[in-house]
Amino acid sequence: MSLETAHDLLNRSLGQLARKIPGATAIFHHQGLDFCCGGNKSLRRAAEEKNLDSDAIANALWSIASKGDVAATENMPLPELIDFILENFHQVHRAELPELVRLATKVERVHIDKPDCPHGLSDHLLHMAQELETHMQKEEQILFPMIKQQAGSIVLGPISVMRHEHDDHGAALRELERLTNNMQSPVGACNTGRALYLGLQKLRNDLMEHIHLENNLLFVKQEEQFSKPQPNSTCCGTCS
Repeated sequence: MSLETAHDLLNRSLGQLARKIPGATAIFHHQGLDFCCGGNKSLRRAAEEKNLDSDAIANALWSIASKGDVAATENMPLPELIDFILENFHQVHRAELPELVRLATKVERVHIDKPDCPHGLSDHLLHMAQELETHMQKEEQILFPMIKQQAGSIVLGPISVMRHEHDDHGAALRELERLTNNMQSPVGACNTGRALYLGLQKLRNDLMEHIHLENNLLFVKQEEQFSKPQPNSTCCGTCS
């Protein structure tokens, strides 16, 4: 990144840092910083809200930024980026969520009397799966084809709807964390329980990365394209 010091990173948004610095998302995950739905917040503001040392985080980011190149997805053509999202996130969510529901159902049934049993987890996961499926179908059947076909500024309406639904997915993740003690497996958990909590951690990481790529890269590129004055547009005279 074309910055002089680590201090310059403090005023960059989490979303921008996540898409510009390979490895940034791992740091954000470790610090509990929401770079997907909260990707428009500056690093300074996001860290202050969680009482974190923003300078230490900036230094960690600067350390890896000085070694790495822009993430591969940053320069992907939009059709290729869409295919990447479909393969690495849509297909993965569909494959993994049913198994998480099954594992959660078993854990709740077997450990129902234990104080650390995640009561309500299977129902919440099932609801998440249903909401995600509806959301992904909207993208696959409406928004993504419009972007690939270069439908024009009409895509901004569906993008706004998808952003709102992403906020709902973020709220669902926070509820998931509440139900599972921040996805920490109970001491002495059985193999099924350990597999469940490991899968939940992967779901959280995947979904946050999924939302980040759409909110802060795919959607932003479309919004920037149609917010620029068109070469042959006629000015109404009020901006001169």
